[in-house]
Amino acid sequence: MSFPHIEPLYSFSGLFVGFLVGLTGVGGGSLMTPILVLLFGIHPATAVGTDLLYASVTKATGTLVHGVKGSVDWLVTLRLAAGSVPAATITLILLHRYGMDSPRGSALIQFVLGAALLITAIALVFRPQLAAFAARNRPAPAHGNTLALTILTGAVLGALVTLTSVGAGAIGVTVLLLLYPALPVSRIVGSDIAHAVPLTLLAGAGHWLLGSIDWSLLLSLLVGSLPGIVAGSLLSAKAPEKVLRHVLAATLTVVGVRLVMA
Repeated sequence: MSFPHIEPLYSFSGLFVGFLVGLTGVGGGSLMTPILVLLFGIHPATAVGTDLLYASVTKATGTLVHGVKGSVDWLVTLRLAAGSVPAATITLILLHRYGMDSPRGSALIQFVLGAALLITAIALVFRPQLAAFAARNRPAPAHGNTLALTILTGAVLGALVTLTSVGAGAIGVTVLLLLYPALPVSRIVGSDIAHAVPLTLLAGAGHWLLGSIDWSLLLSLLVGSLPGIVAGSLLSAKAPEKVLRHVLAATLTVVGVRLVMA
């Protein structure tokens, strides 16, 4: 493996995506992976694998902040991980067995990525309505149902994130809003971010073993994205949240359709 070097164009892309992530809270995979695949022509498996390790670093930083603030419900995080970790492991085994570099494997990853982006766009548009619905219907489901549905949610996210690097953010938070209506939104977001750390680290490590990590790309993205996230976070209170959310949803819809139809 050659020594990683920094590509300025990738760093600029990381800065742009990091800024939007800090500004809107949308997961970086929803934005970064499509940019790498469609704009730079990077193989879908390499884009996904590199983005997963990139996400594990940024999510770990976010978990530290939320942990210090006390806005992580570790029980919810553990329930999600109980489903996502086995599902991610099984998905990695299947990717190894059937191959990611074949035309069929590449087409599958690209199709699922496009579908995940479309679901993310829907989740972004209707999240306020879903949050309001959950608030109006305060009584939570029976404990056993909530436990089973949370583990099932984790399993779906585990497979989806391992295949596409998308889903742990907007989709996960949207489902948790419905499953845990009594929890404050800040604790739901913090729990979802904390859950994403072991998931993206495991999935990213699996892609590393499968040979689908570009270390120069990873370094270049981190150099740009970390200051971008800080800048976006500092300006987030002044941003027109509703406008940004709908613009992002429209962008993800266009990109998702393009990937599905490719």
